[in-house]
Formats: sequence, structure tokens, C-alpha cells
Amino acid sequence: MTDRFVTRGFVGRRTTPDAGDSRNRIPPGQYLTRDFPVLSAGPTPRTPLDRWSFTIQGLVREPVTWTWPELMALPNREFVVDISCVTKWTKLDMHWRGVSVDTLLENVELDAKAACVIAYSDGGYTTNLPLGDVLNGQAFVAWEYDGKPLAPEHGGPARLVVPGRYFWKSAKWVRGLRVQERDEPGFWESLGYHNRGDQWLEERYSGD
Repeated sequence: MTDRFVTRGFVGRRTTPDAGDSRNRIPPGQYLTRDFPVLSAGPTPRTPLDRWSFTIQGLVREPVTWTWPELMALPNREFVVDISCVTKWTKLDMHWRGVSVDTLLENVELDAKAACVIAYSDGGYTTNLPLGDVLNGQAFVAWEYDGKPLAPEHGGPARLVVPGRYFWKSAKWVRGLRVQERDEPGFWESLGYHNRGDQWLEERYSGD
């Protein structure tokens, strides 16, 4: 998974913000793009849907697993959100369809000690998030983008989307959430990226 890395120097196609409130929606240090850049560390996994599943495990009374058809049957909706990448591009009004993490967590009983989640993916990728950063409509698992099935290079068949954090926290090819009491740095966090990644505070790298 570590044969290619994203660097600080990545540059996409810059766009001048539209008039109105667009400027107020672009975090500091970011530029607006209309592209959807592809940035990954390592090869793109391609798991057949008949072998795909999503599991919530860890500090829950009983783990729960959904197959692809079962995930599709859960209450879902369209989400229109702005996304900011640590490599400094921001894309506004991105249209996704998926299921809220709140809806997923309604199917488990959390232990009182639950404090954070580790999102884990095909290919070995992980990223860590405080539990409070994925509750109350702040995160969802998406399987469509712009009305089409989410492409593998963008994390399909499903990816976690956490609009309030830099985009590396939105784990591509996500296969589950592990609920924990103690925090545990994920893939990029263990390589020097900030542990939380709040784009409005420019929490890009450890020490920011």
C-alpha cells in the first residue's frame, strides 16, 4: 500500500471562486477546483460486490455486518457537501448518495467507553476519527457520486465521507468501522499527517 505517496506539491487546476458566498466556503490555504483529482497511496482495490461487506465492530455489544444488497436497503439520501483535500484543493457542492453513519450506528449498542472509530478499507488503509466527528450527520458512507456508481479510483464501491475534515479522513474502499476507547493513528497519521485534520484550522501535518 505504500509504493506511492501524495506530496505537499500536488497541484490541480485552479479556479477563481464565483461571486457570493463561495469565498467564505473555502478554508484557509485552499484553492477552488472544478476537477475531482485522484490521489491514492498504492493500487486501486476492486472487490466484487458479491464478496463485499461492511462491518461495525469493537466496543459494541454485538458486531453487525451488511452485505452490499443489505447496505443498499438501508435508509439513504443525497448529500451535497464541500470537500477539501490536504493537497490544497477544495471542491464545492459535491453530490453524493449514501447512508449516514448515524443510521449505521443505530444498529449497534455502543459501549460506554466508546470514544473513537477506526475506518478500515480494502488494501489495508486506516484512518482514525473521534466518535464525535462522525455523529449527528457529520459523516456518511457513499456509493454514488453525481448520480452514478462511485468509481473505483474515487473509492468505489463505497467510501466514508467526512466533509468537516481533510479528505484523507474520508477513507476510500471502506469496509467497516472499529469502535475503540483509545485513539490509534491511521495510515497517513502515522506518516506525519495531523491526527484530526480540521481544514478550517489548517491541521495538515503533525505540529500544525
